[in-house]
Amino acid sequence: MASHIVGYPRMGPKRELKFALESFWDGKSSAEDLQKVAAELRSSIWKQMADAGIKYIPSNTFAYYDQVLDTTAMLGAVPSRYNWDGSEIGFDTYFSMGRGNASVPAMEMTKWFDTNYHFIVPELGPDVKFTYGSHKAVNEYKEAKALGVDTVPVLVGPVSYLLLSKPAKGVEKTFDLLSLLDQILPIYKEVIGELKAAGATWIQFDEPTLVKDLESHQLKAFTEAYSKLESCLSGLNVLVETYFADVPADAFKTLTSLKGVTGFGFDLIRGAKTLDLIKSEFPKGKYLFAGVVDGRNIWANDLAGSLSTLKSLESIVGKDKLVVSTSCSLLHTAVDLINETKLDKEIKSWLAFAAQKVIEVNALAKALSGHKDEEFFSANAAAQASRKTSPRVTNEAVQKAAAALRGSDHRRATNVSARLDAQQKQLNLPILPTTTIGSFPQTMELRKVRREYKAKKISEDHYVSAIKEEISKVVKLQEELDIDVLVHGEPERNDMVEYFGEQLSGFAFTANGWVQSYGSRCVKPPIIYGDVSRPKAMTVFWSSMAQSMTKRPMKGMLTGPVTILNWSFVRNDQPRFETCYQIALAIKDEVEDLEKAGITVIQIDEAALREGLPLRKSEHAFYLDWAVHSFRITNCGVKDTTQIHTHMCYSNFNDIIHSIINMDADVITIENSRSDEKLLSVFREGVKYGAGIGPGVYDIHSPRIPSTEEIADRINKMLAVLETNILWVNPDCGLKTRKYAEVNPALKNMVSAAKLLRTQLASAK
Repeated sequence: MASHIVGYPRMGPKRELKFALESFWDGKSSAEDLQKVAAELRSSIWKQMADAGIKYIPSNTFAYYDQVLDTTAMLGAVPSRYNWDGSEIGFDTYFSMGRGNASVPAMEMTKWFDTNYHFIVPELGPDVKFTYGSHKAVNEYKEAKALGVDTVPVLVGPVSYLLLSKPAKGVEKTFDLLSLLDQILPIYKEVIGELKAAGATWIQFDEPTLVKDLESHQLKAFTEAYSKLESCLSGLNVLVETYFADVPADAFKTLTSLKGVTGFGFDLIRGAKTLDLIKSEFPKGKYLFAGVVDGRNIWANDLAGSLSTLKSLESIVGKDKLVVSTSCSLLHTAVDLINETKLDKEIKSWLAFAAQKVIEVNALAKALSGHKDEEFFSANAAAQASRKTSPRVTNEAVQKAAAALRGSDHRRATNVSARLDAQQKQLNLPILPTTTIGSFPQTMELRKVRREYKAKKISEDHYVSAIKEEISKVVKLQEELDIDVLVHGEPERNDMVEYFGEQLSGFAFTANGWVQSYGSRCVKPPIIYGDVSRPKAMTVFWSSMAQSMTKRPMKGMLTGPVTILNWSFVRNDQPRFETCYQIALAIKDEVEDLEKAGITVIQIDEAALREGLPLRKSEHAFYLDWAVHSFRITNCGVKDTTQIHTHMCYSNFNDIIHSIINMDADVITIENSRSDEKLLSVFREGVKYGAGIGPGVYDIHSPRIPSTEEIADRINKMLAVLETNILWVNPDCGLKTRKYAEVNPALKNMVSAAKLLRTQLASAK
């Protein structure tokens, strides 16, 4: 019985790629140094899978930045602003597209489906001249082969690539991206030809857009694309892989009828309904790659349950045509549990990271072919049982409090315009008030202090005084810059979710459970294993200290319940909304304690609200209902004079704007600059927004420093569609990943732009 892995994390068990990339970007190491680290990582991943007994091992799932950007490079679809000369695409052009450079901005980045990974969005139009720009897929196949590993090269499928693209600047928004299919297929054919010549026997096309709600002309594009590729694919086994949700019935029909395709991969964790379609309509003689091991969570597989699913599938497709696989690429899970030496033993027995999932896939394949590892299966069954019965998982009081939430919608007593009036009387802010999103740069010294305190190398007094000094520096800087509503800079926080999770019960933490978010940025999601509650105040000490340093309003900074949920590895033994309501109650306690401590502006970040949105439209309303309700629970008890802010980043908000309004926050700051100000189009189309709003005026994900004029121009665009009295001026996101040399001039220009416009508006009156 065969086994397959859809894809594997690229960062390395201890983030080796991250450090190599950042060293290269900082000019501290050469391109050769970076390539050496990358080659070592690829080699160890392939070897690990081969040693584990995996039959279908992927190649070309490694990327220096992003797999969609790799495809853009392969197709030579480089926007003209990067002045590419048409030769094999190197690091300069590649990283300029991903990160921008001193003279031109990066390409847009957005969420990869409903994950916390971000991809670089291709910018296409009728004038793009596609040309074979990067031979990476073929080179990596050959590289693995030279190491004695025959791999399955993985390509982002041609139709998904186009469906994930956007019309470039200056191209009509209505431009049909699928009309470019005939222009990209010749390059796919070249790549396929070279892979065949190099000895590849299988090829994997990732077509994850098949799980979305597609129109008939979009489905037709799949039929057309694979018909046109059929002749060049002959002699190869072809797998079309889908993931992240059920494949709808019409898409299933289209997919399983594709010409020249040998096998189909399905996510049977998040796509359990697909099982019914497989049982009734799976085509005879084709391979089924059954994704029964979860690629998006860290829980050990229920091997007995998976085995019985596989046995039922075996009776449909036949023994020799069933392949055990992961539900999606393991990119979305942590790398290796072996590096977690400090994790509680019982909790550790409940977990499996990418390396362990490879072992699980192989164990299931062996069991199916009659070579069941009884010891491995019984240890797994014991761990599953201990998780079900462990007293650390259940807290009766929390369950009761969460159950009592039903029946109220938890709205504040007065409407938003009356609240804003009451708040303005107290805060006395100018028009176009300026603020930042929360974090300030985290210097090496600051990280060292936190690390040493955690390792008990310095005393609590020493730690508190170092953090106090940093807060004082950040407060002073903001006062000098003349920012209106201040933040304390979050020097005590490693990560906006982990910081809270460490102080809530029901959470566990890893030392090396890193997952790639974008480029070299990794996050370390907490693990929610049990009922959540707040034993004591989490932020009041630092926020009160910061407020005592200034007469200006100081924002209390919290992460919202939906973001904590969506950016954690969540328990899979109860519905997600139940866990979310528990977190909301914990944050509500914190909001009320901040208010008692005299904090009058409290920001509850919901950066990840949009990314939890299910991929299927029919499931949106239910998710948005409980997600927005969870946010309202956190602040339903505060006074009218307490101003509640929220922040959202990187997403397409236009389709959920009514839910955002329904959150009933007093002020929302929202990522805007890198998405080509898509957000503003909503207001142009007549959506009325009565609360305060701050669409980001510059992109913090790029080192570029925008000029005062550029920012003023952005604000003017906003004033064309938003009322002067509700507009706030702020960057896109927190400043944690930037350097002070970039932050100081950028914020100075931001404040100057706001003042310039205040003057212009006053004289216009």
